[in-house]
Amino acid sequence: MENIPSCPKCGSEYTYEDGSLYICPECAHEWSKDEASEEEAGLVVRDANGNILEEGDTVTVIKDLKVKGSSGGIKVGTKIKGIHLVEGSDGHNIDCKVPGVGAIKLKQEFVKKA
Repeated sequence: MENIPSCPKCGSEYTYEDGSLYICPECAHEWSKDEASEEEAGLVVRDANGNILEEGDTVTVIKDLKVKGSSGGIKVGTKIKGIHLVEGSDGHNIDCKVPGVGAIKLKQEFVKKA
């Protein structure tokens, strides 16, 4: 029996192979074998559209974000240059400096690759 990876979404070990896809019976998540090999290679961070983000990329914020401890926030359309990817247990995988706000960590689902 070949080594089938656990589900990247819920961590279930009961995934199975169907053609060129892996499928999780517990959360119904489907992913291709190519995605599985990318994830095994190391940290893979994807933006809101599913594009893979890399060190130093420029991203655009897609939603107004409130910043704790600040009266303002980050507006939609704010461009952030030179991002740094980090392993975040709480989902904050992007470390960056936002103009007018300063150094902050962002979740990948609130940005898109510019």
